[in-house]
Amino acid sequence: MLGWRLEMRIQALLMGAILLGLVGGGCRYEPPEPGVVTVTLPGGQKIRAEVMSRPEDMARGMMFREHLAPDRGMLFVHGAPGRYRYWMYQCLIPLDILWMDAERRIVEISENTPPCRGQSWECPSYGGNHDAQFVLELAGGMARKYGLKLGDRLSF
Repeated sequence: MLGWRLEMRIQALLMGAILLGLVGGGCRYEPPEPGVVTVTLPGGQKIRAEVMSRPEDMARGMMFREHLAPDRGMLFVHGAPGRYRYWMYQCLIPLDILWMDAERRIVEISENTPPCRGQSWECPSYGGNHDAQFVLELAGGMARKYGLKLGDRLSF
């Protein structure tokens, strides 16, 4: 297993190659129009979430975005349950990150996760302490506003 600093550097290099269009055969990377799903929270609120399932889309995630509306989010769909760590490299806004198991129950929450504007290897990772298959990112503070807590089940 690689050390976490080396893993972060590899991720940063891959991310840079994807964004520069060096991976995938094109000379310029054009992100696909992602699908959107409605996520219903336990209190009945609805979030329109972009669905990310391709590795290159998941790697880019919320990078470089300056705003996320209160009723919007990004849903990461992993192919199998696992311990997935997320980081905030090149994210510009704080996010609430919610990890869900295969039954869509919240197993971990990172509230107001701060952006990381430093070097990639300086950015901490969050989560990955419990098996999860889905990860939902919301604007910072929204998990608390919606009263989300461990064990809550979301539907989508």
